[in-house]
Amino acid sequence: MIGLAQDQFAQDLAPGFADAAIESQAVFRACMDALARPARLRPLETGLVPPAPLTPELAALALALADHEAPLWLDARLRTPQVRAYLTFHTGARLTDAPQEAAFALIADAAACPDLANFAQGDDEYPDRSTTLLIALERLEPGHDLVFTGPGIKTDAGLALAPLPDDFRRQLGANHAAFPRGVDIVFTAPGRIAALPRSSQILGVA
Repeated sequence: MIGLAQDQFAQDLAPGFADAAIESQAVFRACMDALARPARLRPLETGLVPPAPLTPELAALALALADHEAPLWLDARLRTPQVRAYLTFHTGARLTDAPQEAAFALIADAAACPDLANFAQGDDEYPDRSTTLLIALERLEPGHDLVFTGPGIKTDAGLALAPLPDDFRRQLGANHAAFPRGVDIVFTAPGRIAALPRSSQILGVA
């Protein structure tokens, strides 16, 4: 009976990658390319149909990046039984309620994103022990709402992002000021991503 229940559980879940090795590598490369070229849009196509409100792009990044050694934190909108089961089954990752314990944070309600300082910041010796935030947006386009400079940016690069917390500009300034500590961010929208590593400096913020 236990085996039958487990089989039924697996059948009820939305499928993950059709070809896990190839598709996860493609998503991983897209993410690394976005981090290497901050504030520049990169395509991210995926055939995933995860349980709502988890978006296909957030799901693809989670399946490609998370594993049993990389705990996931989910915002309040994503903490449904269906989303939790989907992510734990397809990634093997542990879900944590403590943002400072997360290797990756998945955020579907961008306007209510916790302060960046609430997540793991790493330290001077091990700055990689920080959280990478994966944030779904309604608007992710080239623009001048926020303009950045830094490694991987020839002069400057701008993005139009919405929705965001009211004080997100201040948070980004503080995040960069803590370098090499701080969080990295990958923004998503349908079919595309853009990244802001902690090395990127937002212009106009002291």
